[in-house]
Amino acid sequence: MTEQTNNVGNIEAAVDETGPVLVLGGTGKTGRRVVERLTGRGVPVRVGSRSGEPRFDWKDRSTWAPVLEGMAAVYVAYSPDLAVPGSDGDIRALCTAALAAGAGRIVLLSGRGEEEAEAAEQVLKDSGAAWTVLRADWFAQNFSEDWLLEAVLAGEVALPVGDVPEPFVDAWDVADVAVAALTEDGHAGRTYELSGPRALTFAEAVGEIAAASGRPVTFREVPLERFAEDLGRAGVPGEVVGLMTYLFTTVLDGRNQRPADGVRQALGRAPRDFAGYARETAATGVWS
Repeated sequence: MTEQTNNVGNIEAAVDETGPVLVLGGTGKTGRRVVERLTGRGVPVRVGSRSGEPRFDWKDRSTWAPVLEGMAAVYVAYSPDLAVPGSDGDIRALCTAALAAGAGRIVLLSGRGEEEAEAAEQVLKDSGAAWTVLRADWFAQNFSEDWLLEAVLAGEVALPVGDVPEPFVDAWDVADVAVAALTEDGHAGRTYELSGPRALTFAEAVGEIAAASGRPVTFREVPLERFAEDLGRAGVPGEVVGLMTYLFTTVLDGRNQRPADGVRQALGRAPRDFAGYARETAATGVWS
């Protein structure tokens, strides 16, 4: 056992498992699910967001201390993504502030296959916190809660990706692993790779959505340059366009096509399948 592992264990033992949890990005795709799961367990939760009270803003570090006050653990969903330059500096400053406030347990959402995010992960690992890193694949919910919802409703999903399989992960699985790491022993010092149980191409995923929803939805591959230009014309900020270009040219190159077993490692159960996500989402009427 290494010295780092010993330190992590000591910190974890000192964390109040029933203490309040701060969820940064608490209104986002995984954050709001983490809030819902924690609230269901009766765990006190504070939502960290620019619209929260007290307010939290990554670009305004004066807002950090009031949000961290009284918290025992923190879930971190960094915006816009850990792969962007400067994220490691923000994570370093946050870890320092969190530990100073007594929040000794930190769970960080990261991206599977995002080498640029590993610098921020390492900052957390070196911080002295009882850390857990969640490396997630592409969220299934991007088709129903994000910018791809409009495309599904329009009947065509056009993206700069070909026949590269991706084991889409259900955001509820990410939230369940996060809650386990925030409230239970045995997860400190662990990096979990989170994916669905099988890999599908984007065309196959769209086909399953069409079958579940009863809508005529098709997939079309488009050149990256046109995709980026369309995002810019739609008013998407340049930083986000750059991030999307990075995702489609680097991360979605097949490096993640093999399903990971992080959900089973953390929870002792299989991850949710994309077909189940499609059926459950269709039943809500969001694609109607």
